[in-house]
Amino acid sequence: MPRIDAHQHFWKFDPIRDTWITDEMSLLRKDFLPSEFHPLLKQNSFDGCVTVQSDQSEDENIFQLTNAAEYDFIKGFVGWVDFQAKNIREKLSYYTQFTKLKGFRHILQGETQRDLMLQPKFLQGIDALKEFNYTYDILIYPDQLRFIKQFVAQFPQQKFVIDHLAKPYIKDRKIEDWKKDIEQVAAYKNVFCKISGYVTEADLKNWKKEDFIPYFDVIVNSFGTDRILFGSDWPVCLLGGEYNVAVNIAKEYFLSFTLNEQDKIFGDNAIKFYNL
Repeated sequence: MPRIDAHQHFWKFDPIRDTWITDEMSLLRKDFLPSEFHPLLKQNSFDGCVTVQSDQSEDENIFQLTNAAEYDFIKGFVGWVDFQAKNIREKLSYYTQFTKLKGFRHILQGETQRDLMLQPKFLQGIDALKEFNYTYDILIYPDQLRFIKQFVAQFPQQKFVIDHLAKPYIKDRKIEDWKKDIEQVAAYKNVFCKISGYVTEADLKNWKKEDFIPYFDVIVNSFGTDRILFGSDWPVCLLGGEYNVAVNIAKEYFLSFTLNEQDKIFGDNAIKFYNL
């Protein structure tokens, strides 16, 4: 079956725009483009990827859709749109001409208003997605998980996926509150979860593979193998090691699972979720 890396990014580094790249993350202060990523995918036996926005602008959509049109291995793209715009349906309708655009994401983790996703204007934007068969990626920190149950409950027909396990505090070994909230959200069968972005939530210089096991266990027990997608979060994962290092953490964890389950997590579920 096709193997898909369901979460990665491309950018041309811009110091004014990309202020989220802190001094600690300075190795990300350069361009990361498809020509560099494709060999890494092939070396790790992946057939394609899903690119996810990292800048909240429609220019970002143009840049990523241009990449997707040029490179066949980019199977899908998750873009950005202003969910609170009055003309949201018009915007979404416009984007339907781009077949590789599969869904949208808002960087909720960076919002001062922690419950922005529950505000009426934002909810109206989310409500428009299903008309156009678009997915929604939920990018949050653990403090926002408590709002997500109420958020997803309002849209039983909408496909949601939580990015990066909702960024648990792996470095500090905090798990209880996150676990409780994740289990409540996972009760909604239209919500999926990406096993991605875990290396950057651990101690970047001193993590061990065992650090991730309790968190992966919670995700598997909560979502089951039909609603989990693997994503590398390249190039952000490079902060904790090479691309294959991030891949192998997940690969080794799932080695004891059936081949059918591994196929789902490393490809089939992404194909199903994003309509690749």
